[in-house]
Amino acid sequence: MTIHKEGRTILFILLVLFSIINAGIYYGLGGNVLGFKVSVIISIILFLMVLQFFRHPSRKTSANEKHVIAPADGKVVVIEKTQEDEFFHEERIQISIFMSPVNVHVNRMPVKGVVEFFKYHAGKYLVAWHPKSSTENERTTMVIKTESGIQVLVRQIAGAVARRIKWYVTEGSKLDQGEEFGFIKFGSRVDVFLPLEAEVKVSVGQKTKGGQTILAELS
Repeated sequence: MTIHKEGRTILFILLVLFSIINAGIYYGLGGNVLGFKVSVIISIILFLMVLQFFRHPSRKTSANEKHVIAPADGKVVVIEKTQEDEFFHEERIQISIFMSPVNVHVNRMPVKGVVEFFKYHAGKYLVAWHPKSSTENERTTMVIKTESGIQVLVRQIAGAVARRIKWYVTEGSKLDQGEEFGFIKFGSRVDVFLPLEAEVKVSVGQKTKGGQTILAELS
């Protein structure tokens, strides 16, 4: 288990800030040990809460060109046929994964392929389960083309708490299945849009592990 690069600066700042606050409390209370201990305990709890947001566990992906792997840890909240109008302009199977603040926030490639399309959208910060969050919130849209020519769209969506989407790809990037492509600070949602012929392997309410859980099988 390592700490993700997106959290290192934040954690360092918090460590310095908590140290200053606790020193101020200690000397401000005239060396009151009880008050200082309470302050330290609260600081440790808060620090550990933020620390767990940025954990980066090592994951091994069993590569399979037929499989679509979960791009994020979380819970499946949507499986439906829907009209995708940003890139495909046609009906697709949408699978949405909600990432809570306690989930790992690393985003991983669901398939191996080339990034054919990528676009960032500034937007609102509606709660991630709001019906309009996928079209109105801050988000990114990435389309990956597999070696067999199948296109898979992945959308990172910020929520009411998550206001920092990070991505490490550009159009033309070649990535392996399970490889990290982005990070959403403090949770939110990831949508995957698949061909109608794809065979869904998960159900609503099921928990997923990014880079490991099989969402669907491509024909």
